Amino acid sequence: MLVVMTTRSEPQLTRPDGTPLRALVVEDEPNLADVLVSMLVFEGWEARPALDGASAVQIARDFRPDAVVLDVMLPDLSGLEVLRRLRNEQPSVCVLFLTAKDSVEDRIAGITAGGDDYVTKPFSFQEVSARLRGLVRRAGIARSEDGSQVVVGDLAMDEDAREVRRSGAIIELTATEFELLRLLMRNPRVVLSKAQILDRVWSYDFGGSGHVVELYISYLRRKIDAGRQPMIHTVRGIGYVLKPAT
Repeated sequence: MLVVMTTRSEPQLTRPDGTPLRALVVEDEPNLADVLVSMLVFEGWEARPALDGASAVQIARDFRPDAVVLDVMLPDLSGLEVLRRLRNEQPSVCVLFLTAKDSVEDRIAGITAGGDDYVTKPFSFQEVSARLRGLVRRAGIARSEDGSQVVVGDLAMDEDAREVRRSGAIIELTATEFELLRLLMRNPRVVLSKAQILDRVWSYDFGGSGHVVELYISYLRRKIDAGRQPMIHTVRGIGYVLKPAT
């Protein structure tokens, strides 16, 4: 059951140029798709529905959404295949999976396939809205008001520009990698557990599983530490810590 909001709960977010953020809702239940679109429009988004995977891919080519609410179970293509096709054409689009599947394995499959977040049915619109707002903020699509420079050793992050450099060389990160690195850099020399990272980067846990954290830590290491003195360290049995290279 969807909980419908009657009042706008957060200030409206826009693109940096002041135009509305764009959301594509891919959901094969027409009534649910219509409600989600209506509520997003009420929140200030420009939103469009797609009732199957093929339509979603076609609409996305012209609409160029900033974020996609994507049902995993569609009548033609799987949500994972739709994600693959969307990312081939628009690598930076934020994707929020929406599905009735709630097992740990299904959540991990969606995230490791490239999804940025995951909401299971039944859900509230407030939850969907909050997740989308978090995704576009993390991706730098909606400019953060509290951005600043964060520096740890020879690693520097410009939160406003969404840039990361090590020894002056720019490092390209996905939205989720950026958010994970920001958490580590804002807590230098502090050991963070997998549970803490899951809660603060993905805003929920995976029933105790840390596989997604391990995966994204490995991604970061390949980009941050490759060919350099390592900064990201594993504290066995506890979690991870970022320290200046010695």
